[in-house]
Parts: sequence; C-alpha cells; structure tokens
Amino acid sequence: MMDFFIAAKTQIVCLMTLLYVGYLYLKDGNHLDKISGKNHCNVYYDWMLVCAEISVLLDGVTAYTAAHYKNVSSWLNGELHFVFYVSLMLFATFYFFYWLSVSGRLSEDITRRMIYYLPCVIGMYLCAINMRSVRFVEGKRVTYSMGFSVYVCFSVVALYLLFTLVVFFRNLHVIKANKRSSLITGIVFAYAIMMVQLFLPEVLVSCFATTLITLSVYLCMENPSVKMVEVYHEEMLMGFATLLEKKDGGTGGHIRRTSEYAVIIAKELSKLPKHKKHINREYLKSLRQAAPMHDIGKISIPDNILQKPGKLTDEEFAIMKTHSAEGAKIIKETFSHLVDDGEDRMAYKVALNHHEKWNGRGYPNGLKEEEIPLCARIMAVADVFDAVSAKRCYRDAMPLEKCFAIIYEGKGTDFDPEIVDAFFERQREIVKVYNRYRDEG
Repeated sequence: MMDFFIAAKTQIVCLMTLLYVGYLYLKDGNHLDKISGKNHCNVYYDWMLVCAEISVLLDGVTAYTAAHYKNVSSWLNGELHFVFYVSLMLFATFYFFYWLSVSGRLSEDITRRMIYYLPCVIGMYLCAINMRSVRFVEGKRVTYSMGFSVYVCFSVVALYLLFTLVVFFRNLHVIKANKRSSLITGIVFAYAIMMVQLFLPEVLVSCFATTLITLSVYLCMENPSVKMVEVYHEEMLMGFATLLEKKDGGTGGHIRRTSEYAVIIAKELSKLPKHKKHINREYLKSLRQAAPMHDIGKISIPDNILQKPGKLTDEEFAIMKTHSAEGAKIIKETFSHLVDDGEDRMAYKVALNHHEKWNGRGYPNGLKEEEIPLCARIMAVADVFDAVSAKRCYRDAMPLEKCFAIIYEGKGTDFDPEIVDAFFERQREIVKVYNRYRDEG
C-alpha cells in the first residue's frame, strides 16, 4: 500500500482537491436549490466533475500498476488504462459542451450534437481496438505506458481543448471581465500541461490539467455560494419592487409577470442573426434584474393620482408621465451599482424608456425605432400586455384574446415589429406565465 502512495502521491493530492470541490458543490448546490426553488447546476459541469474524479483516480491507479506491470495481470492493466483514457476524453468533451452551453451556442439539433461527440466516439473506438499495443517503458524515475492508444487519447483531448479555446475566445462577451483572466489562465495552462504530458510522458502531470480546469470553472462560474449571493440580490430587488407595487394597489404579480414576459421575448429574439451575439446569458440575467425596476419612479407619484379609480385628467396624466424620468434618476443615484455591471445600466434604460413608442410618440423623450434601447422596446411589449390583461383600480382585466389583439395592433406603431413577432412566437409560454400569476394582482 505504501508503494501506491509513493507512486500516486500527485494524483492523491489532486483527487482530494476534486472530492472536496464535489462535496462543496453538492452541499451548497442543494441548499441553493431549496432556497431558490429551481436547479442552478449545469449538467455538463456535473459530468465534468465526475469524469475528472474518475480520471485522476485511475491516473493514480495506473501509475501504480504500470510501475508493477510485471506483477499485474496484463488484462487488468489494459482495462484500467482504457477506462482512464475514456474518462480523460469524456472530460474534455464535456468541457467543450459546457462552454457551448454557457455561451448559448449549444445547438438543439441532435445531428449537430452527435457530430460534436464524434471525435470522442472515434477516439474510444481506436483506443479499444489498439489496447494490446500499449507497452510499458521503464524511465529514469517512473514506468509509464506508451502506444497508439495513448496518442489517440491525448490527441482527442488536445482537439477538444482547442475547440474549447475557440468557443471561449469567440464568446468572451458572455463572461464578466473580472472572471476572464482566471478562466483564460486555467484553459491555457491546462492545454500546456496536456501537451507536456504528451511529449514528456514520464512526468505524469495530466491530473493537474483536469484538476486545474475543474477548479477554475467552479470558482469562477459554478460556485453555488456565489450564485446564492446573486439569488439574494435578485430577491432583494424583487422585494423592493413588490413593496412599490403595493403602493399602486398591486400584490407583486405585475413585476413577476413582466419580468418573465421580457425574458421569454428576449430568448426568442436571440435566434435572430442581428441579436444572436448581443442577447446572451449575461444579457438575460441583467434584463431579469432590471425588469422589476421599470416602474420604480412611481414612488414619486402622489397616491391620489396613482390610486385614482377613474380616468386621469390631462394635468394628472402629465404628472404620471414623470415616473419614467424619476425612476431613471432614482436608479442612477441609488441602485445602479446593484443592478448591472455593464457600462450602460440596463435598469436605467428600461425605467427611462419603457414608455417610448416605435413611431416616436411616446415619452419622456419621443425616441423612435432603434433609438429606443432594445431592452426598453422589449419591456414596452411586456408592460402593455400585462397592463391590459390584469385588473386595475380603474378597470377590470380585459379578455386574453383582446390583450393579444392590442399587442398585434400596435405592431409598427407602438412596438418594434420584430419584438411583436417574437412575442407571438412564444405565445404559449406567455399564456402559461399569465395563468401562473393571474391571481396575484
């Protein structure tokens, strides 16, 4: 047993690190899921973590069996090495798929996904039929395995890491700036380690690559503790917006529905070539955080106007219209550092411009067409649909068919035609959200 610890001391350290990461990931992840009521895990990272632990474990085991290959069954040695190679190739494959999913580039086309898996499948097949060619070389310090299967395994891994680098650098805009350097360092160093292992097999450092990649992604992207802070952050904003809505006679349903509607519309718009790169995961996250703040300016509107059961006079409506500019001012002075990390604050844009119209007849600045920020154009459709489909102090809710008709009639005048089309493409989802929150006011 002592011989095993000597032969596999590096792998043992890496395995303990990965097991600890896995423990934290499961413990904190389960807690986060209970708090938020939804699953925050990325399935490809789950598989990455499993494959990383298996590959590091087998890296240590095969380091021992290779060192004692004369006393170990050749069949057992071959099987252990084969599973080790497979786990490494699968790890690299899932890492590639992880970045495709994070960047929003993971195709729903099954055929294309199968093509992405093809190098791994071919690699496993070639390793399987050539395992008998694996030989053991007694180096100066350790005994290591060599052969065609070894080259196939590391070639497949290098290929997927290269694919991942391309995906990563082409989609840097979906990653926050403060995370990029750590992730880039992890990928580049891991790639270098795998190349060293391929050309200097005696060093036995492949376990460092899988551990480094898994750890960097966990710390920068998948740490449930960090996500928990973000959940609390969103709940705080939602709670504040709900309190504000109660001032307007609502119960929180309006902000929940409009936020859901806006994200649904944005996801459909992301399929269009002109929006594909712009509307990514970070954009949707910012939109979800910004949407509840769109009516924050109503805090400055007198209650006798805000809660008036009848039609507003011209003077009262003029006061009501000031809530857009007032909301933007409040966000800029108070909430901007909490809502969005971008240079252009999405919450500010939404609050200021969600009553602008496509034909330029909106307020407060009479912007038209694409002068209106995209997030505000999306919010305009979501806000109007919910306004007419929900009960207000001055009228009952309109029939759902009439509400959809109002949105369609506003196409090209009140609303961006592309956004209206996206809205109707997701009509079923819109109705589901409407039904889910219809009793919340």
